[in-house]
Order: sequence, then structure tokens, then C-alpha cells
Amino acid sequence: MSDASERGAPDAPSVDLVRRRVADVRPRSTADDPGAAVATVLRERARGPEVLLIRRAEHPGDPWSGHMAFPGGRRDPGDPSLDHTAVRETHEELGLHLPSVGGLVGRLDDVPTHKTGLVVRPFVWVVDSTPALRPNYEVDEVHWVALASLMSGERDTTFELEWKGQRHRFPGYEVADRIVWGLTYRMLRILFEVLERERPRADD
Repeated sequence: MSDASERGAPDAPSVDLVRRRVADVRPRSTADDPGAAVATVLRERARGPEVLLIRRAEHPGDPWSGHMAFPGGRRDPGDPSLDHTAVRETHEELGLHLPSVGGLVGRLDDVPTHKTGLVVRPFVWVVDSTPALRPNYEVDEVHWVALASLMSGERDTTFELEWKGQRHRFPGYEVADRIVWGLTYRMLRILFEVLERERPRADD
């Protein structure tokens, strides 16, 4: 397990700003019911918030095998809500029980996946403390990444993939020699659009 904490920019959004902006969001829902949920987990640091990312373990048959991602997964029949799904999966994957260390801020737009058509619902959590994480067999790496370093463009990169005989290039972020792209990149962009749409004023 590694830590990718980075120096935040002077105008990095604060956790309080994240709370206010996300709480004001009216998230879009898809026509199809989401079958999965993830937790976008933030913590405050002296130089700005950090977001929690994992690298999924390599598993044959998993369409997101080895990908950088948020903790989360498919809804179980026994889950009373999708928020519960995100909490349960985060606890299973990392040993992190979100309600014990923080609070739910809100949710973002539902995001359909291109590979399977599965719809994923992202929930935003802010944690007040971060106990030692205990990744299970589904997780190879854990990274806390400065939000400002992702929003500033300094981590911008591309990911190339060959599909159906053609080479495709996708936007992404470089984190600890890995590339965040695809579904997780799209969810981060949704979060950043929420934060950048209402930048703090001098009296905010």
C-alpha cells in the first residue's frame, strides 16, 4: 500500500466548499436503475483535500481488472439502498467503515459504463479521521491524492487502448505511475465540474 499525497495549490477547494457544493447538487439519474455504487472519499489535509483511490486486483473475467477506481461495487439483493452498497463495499475492500469516521455529503450524477451498460451511482463522503486501511484480496494498491493536483492539470495524461482493431486514446490522470481513466475519470470530472461551477468568492 502506498500513499500519493501531494502538495495542494493555493486555491485548492476546501473540504467545507466540497460539502456545500455537493450538498447543493441535483444529481441526474439514468433511465435504468443503478446496479452499483462507489464512495468518493475525501479527507482534509493542511494543503487541501485528498481523495481516496484504489487499484483493483487483477482477476480474470473482471472488466475493471487492474483499473484505478473508487471503492465500491455491485448492489447485493440484501442492500437496503445504494448508499448502503457503497458503505458495505468500502468496508469489505478497505476495512473502512465510513459512518464511523465521517459523513455522507451527497451524491453525483449516475454514470453508465461503456463496457457492460451497468449504471454506477457515486456517493461523496468526507472523513474526519483515517484509520489504517486493510485492503482485501480485491485491492492491490491504495492512494490518497491531492484534489488540487488533479484539478490543476498537472496530472493530465492519456491512456491508449486497442479495441476492435483500432487504437483509441482516452483522457486520464497519472497517479503513482498508474493512469486513472474511463469510468473513474468521468466521475472525477463530474465532481470537478460541480466545484468549478461555483468557485469561492472573497466573501464565500
